[in-house]
Amino acid sequence: MCPVENKWVKMGQKGAGPGPRSSHAMTIVGNKVYCFGGELKPTIHIDNDLYVFDLQNQEWSIAAATGEAPFPCFGVSMVTIGSTIYVYGGRDDQRKYNGLYSFDTLTNEWKMLSPVEEGLPGRSYHSMACDDRKVYVFGGVTAKGRVNTLHAYDVVDKKWVEYPAAGEACKGRGAPGLVVVEGKIWVLFGFDGNELGDIHCFDLASVQWKAVETTGDVPSARSVFPAVSYGKYIVIYGGEEEPHELMHMGAGKMCGEVYKLDTETLVWERIVCGNEEEKPSQRGWCAFTKAVKDGEEGLLVHGGNCPTNERLDDLVFWGFSHLNVN
Repeated sequence: MCPVENKWVKMGQKGAGPGPRSSHAMTIVGNKVYCFGGELKPTIHIDNDLYVFDLQNQEWSIAAATGEAPFPCFGVSMVTIGSTIYVYGGRDDQRKYNGLYSFDTLTNEWKMLSPVEEGLPGRSYHSMACDDRKVYVFGGVTAKGRVNTLHAYDVVDKKWVEYPAAGEACKGRGAPGLVVVEGKIWVLFGFDGNELGDIHCFDLASVQWKAVETTGDVPSARSVFPAVSYGKYIVIYGGEEEPHELMHMGAGKMCGEVYKLDTETLVWERIVCGNEEEKPSQRGWCAFTKAVKDGEEGLLVHGGNCPTNERLDDLVFWGFSHLNVN
């Protein structure tokens, strides 16, 4: 039985926020959430402001940033190591791609770390994750198509590291889930022209890929969904289960459920906590990050695309106490 308080919470938003958008990225430093990129209309970028949300007073502002910022883009990803945010990729309406940038949250300064023509091949709708030292980049859509490559940017050595590609069993794909759990990188699902339902795991110690078979309440194939870690668990939410006939120009079949995967037992569980009427709209293409609200860690989600093909502007939180883990 799930505790009654375990439910989605719609957070208040004051100030100059990002507004409705999808295909944007979000990360967190302390009690500040940072949001960048996105589109309101399909394949049309909006701006390159860096929006900052204070979790305590629930107010948005725009960072008074200096330095060389990424240009306006969508299909972008970002992660945090320490007090520094790393933003990579994304493209504008002319299919121009961004390289790798850092944003120092202590000085509010942008820096270009790796120009796109000197680093990885430019891409959008890739996925990023990180540990204490490396920013991992998997997959995405390049000018030559979808890829299944895994790279990392070492923030100490300040250079890219290339790992073995995932192999033929793991097709090149856009927008999979990418999560680091205890020294292993998990690639979940994604899109290669069709929604994919496979899972692959890369062991950083043995430098080997492995296809993973799971049981339980296995989620349907999907892409463009939030995926985060919580201890040994991977938590996913929403996503696009079937593409629209107009592909990116339309809204496909969206999901609104939360699932957890135990990475030790490889068993999925669908979480059914909370009042169904209070659940947020089904969605994909949203921005997300782990965050702490009122002392509880959970998943924070902003915006995205919903089944009516409208871009959302809500900010919703789902606490990990729903998971009922030991």
